[in-house]
Amino acid sequence: MSRLGHTVRLIAPQFVKPYVKSNKNVANDAEAICEAVRRPHMRFVPAKSVGQQDIQCLYRVRSRLVSARTQLANQVCGLRSEYGIVLPQQIQQLRRGLPGTNRRGFWGGFL
Repeated sequence: MSRLGHTVRLIAPQFVKPYVKSNKNVANDAEAICEAVRRPHMRFVPAKSVGQQDIQCLYRVRSRLVSARTQLANQVCGLRSEYGIVLPQQIQQLRRGLPGTNRRGFWGGFL
C-alpha cells in the first residue's frame, strides 16, 4: 500500500479492542478501527522488515522444536518410570541413560 502512495499505520489489536462495541464481525471491526485511528492519543506499531519477520519465524520454529523435544522427553520419562527406571530429569541424563541415543542412534539426534 505504501508503494501506491498511502501512509501505512498499524494498530496493535489490544489498542483497538476497547473500541469494539458488539459482536465480532468485519463491519464492527472496521468501525472500531476507524474510531481508534481518529483518536489523537492512539499509538501505532511500526511495520516489520522482511529481515525482522525472518528472525521472528526462526524463533518460532526453534520454540516449536524445543517444545516437541520436551514433550518427547517427558513421554519417555513416563514410560521409563513404568518400568522402574529412574534417571534425573535433565535431557543430558536422558541421553546418557537410554541405549541408542547417540547421534546416529534410534532417536536420530532428536533427544
